[in-house]
Amino acid sequence: MADDLLTFTDRGIFCSLGGFYIDPWRPVARAVITHGHSDHARQGHGKYLATSPALPVLRHRLGAIEADGLGYGEPLRIGEVEVSFHPAGHVPGSAQIRVASRGEVWVVSGDYKTESDGVSEAFEPVRCHTFISECTFGLPVWRWQPQEVVLGQIAQWWAANRSAGRTSILAAYSFGKAQRVMTGLADLGALPAPILTHGAVEEVTAILRNQGYPLPPTLRATAEISARTHPGALVIAPPAALGSAWARRFGPAEEAFASGWMGVRGMRRRRGPGTGFALSDHADWPGLNAAIAATGATRVFVTHGYTAPFRRWLEEQGYQAGIVATSYQGDDQGDDHGGEAPEADA
Repeated sequence: MADDLLTFTDRGIFCSLGGFYIDPWRPVARAVITHGHSDHARQGHGKYLATSPALPVLRHRLGAIEADGLGYGEPLRIGEVEVSFHPAGHVPGSAQIRVASRGEVWVVSGDYKTESDGVSEAFEPVRCHTFISECTFGLPVWRWQPQEVVLGQIAQWWAANRSAGRTSILAAYSFGKAQRVMTGLADLGALPAPILTHGAVEEVTAILRNQGYPLPPTLRATAEISARTHPGALVIAPPAALGSAWARRFGPAEEAFASGWMGVRGMRRRRGPGTGFALSDHADWPGLNAAIAATGATRVFVTHGYTAPFRRWLEEQGYQAGIVATSYQGDDQGDDHGGEAPEADA
């Protein structure tokens, strides 16, 4: 086996043969980015490389950056390695990063989910020798219901609120989850009233819609567009908006949260809203294990999640396994993991 293609530093995952970092959390000269959530794509790097579909959101969030885009599966030579992006299924434009040199292949998963959501590019396993996997939900308790089941629950909750004369305010991360919910409800034919959006949600939705992602019509909630003008509407907003003055202006309302952490009752109580829908943009326990097996990797490093128990599990299954410590803290605007503890996004 060749020397390790990637090493783990205090700035992030580093490729010395290519002179770049993957999702670095401190400023570097060259950053290769898996997706546009702020815990993976940070400001201050000299140059950025991401998938072409990821660039519009990256620029929206990071401002004027020097960035190049690459199509899925398109190889690029950087120094002594070949780099390519492959769909991660996490959010639109998200990617796993394949790094290859001298017959050795590593894949950095970034964040991923194995269930197709109808908006994001569907996850594709990539064969490799070493796989760096997230394990946000790396315990057997985490098992998702099919997306259409959860969306059906959201549709029923919305219908019940409409019948009671209440506005439905659903917390969903502004990049990825919000668009997944609105598109899934439209596909179910469950849009009996308009979808109103918080400004943070509408800005990302407009960017993705302009890129050609199949998103239904939405209206940005303003003083002129509200529950008064659109009774029975569903309002989609970032989690931070729940219980705020912004939310209270919708009058009688029911609040809920769409997040993987809602799959456990104790987590739902800690999050505040009385209603929670377990819908995650990360792989569950079966998804993680299936994805890892599909890579054919013999060595697996796990990161940001239940790292210690998941590593032990992988070692029991015969893998060489290790832990990659990170500075990821989750993204209250859009991501679904919460660093090394289940505190933030899901």
